[in-house]
Amino acid sequence: MIRGFRFDRTEFEVLEYEQASNKGNTGAAAGMRDDRETQTSSARHDTRQALAMLDAFASVGARVFDLSITDINADPVEGLQRPGQSLGDLRRRINRDLQTAEQNRHNVIIRPRSTTALLVQLDDFSLQQAAQIEPYAFLIIRTSPGNGQVWLAVSDGPKESEKEAAKQFRKRIRRGAGADKSATGATRISGSLNFKRHYAPEFPVVTLNHVNPGRTITTAQLEQAGLIAPADEPAPPMPPASVPPRIAPSGATASRFWPDYERALNGAPRKKDGDGPDRSLADYMFCRWAAQRGWTAEEIAIKLTEVSQKAQEQARRGDEGYAKVTAWNAVQAVERERTRRQPLKSASNPR
Repeated sequence: MIRGFRFDRTEFEVLEYEQASNKGNTGAAAGMRDDRETQTSSARHDTRQALAMLDAFASVGARVFDLSITDINADPVEGLQRPGQSLGDLRRRINRDLQTAEQNRHNVIIRPRSTTALLVQLDDFSLQQAAQIEPYAFLIIRTSPGNGQVWLAVSDGPKESEKEAAKQFRKRIRRGAGADKSATGATRISGSLNFKRHYAPEFPVVTLNHVNPGRTITTAQLEQAGLIAPADEPAPPMPPASVPPRIAPSGATASRFWPDYERALNGAPRKKDGDGPDRSLADYMFCRWAAQRGWTAEEIAIKLTEVSQKAQEQARRGDEGYAKVTAWNAVQAVERERTRRQPLKSASNPR
């Protein structure tokens, strides 16, 4: 059980960590001492912070975690994925995981699963934004220089088993807080290194900024704080995946609603390695459907950056051309399709 922390908020550095020893947790305390002893002076990972983060999640009901190991390109490393890890197993192995990951330039990512609260991840926050939401958070971490991530535990939110309700509720909080809309609920564990190519050669260490063990918040408190955006108005029904969306005539406004990005993602084929959908194809199909509804390439590129995790990742790497090129290619394809259909329409309806 975590007992207390002191933090330097400017540098996001943990200055002190205390672990209660009067709650029958002597085994975990001994495990932490072993972790500290086995960490070499040349290593940069910090097992102490990883354990503190796990304890913070445990304090709001998380007892099971999905652990994922990804390479510097953000691709899962085959054979190293461990879904459904218990808190105890993860604590016992985390030092070895961090050490191996640092040696191989791998990222250590966890997805916590709470049975008592709905966990909400608010990503891509500045330090100032994170400080504003701190009173409601049980955990704040720094994932990279100047970039924070806030975690909330909503005691009376939708249950995890109510997947669609939980998904929509999280979206409303992210919109209300101004956070990244595409957060997945998976996070780099504190004390690990953030291996991305554009950080080379000085890869940052994910660090704790704020921990308030057991801190939960109610829906009413979130509403009062203005952190829940209004629910989306229901969109017009989408056709089945096998039926292409209707092409809107040039200048039409009736079809000027955005297609469902989740539908494009769910309908995309799996990647060659079988792990997850092909996001490039999903992005292209979303852009194509948007072009068929009359949106311009410039509008589509902006919207793609809002809804696509891959487009956001490319933008953070400085490659804003990904969204623009994908949108432009889709618009051009739709225009070619319209051009081909026009002679056919004229021939079938002679004057």
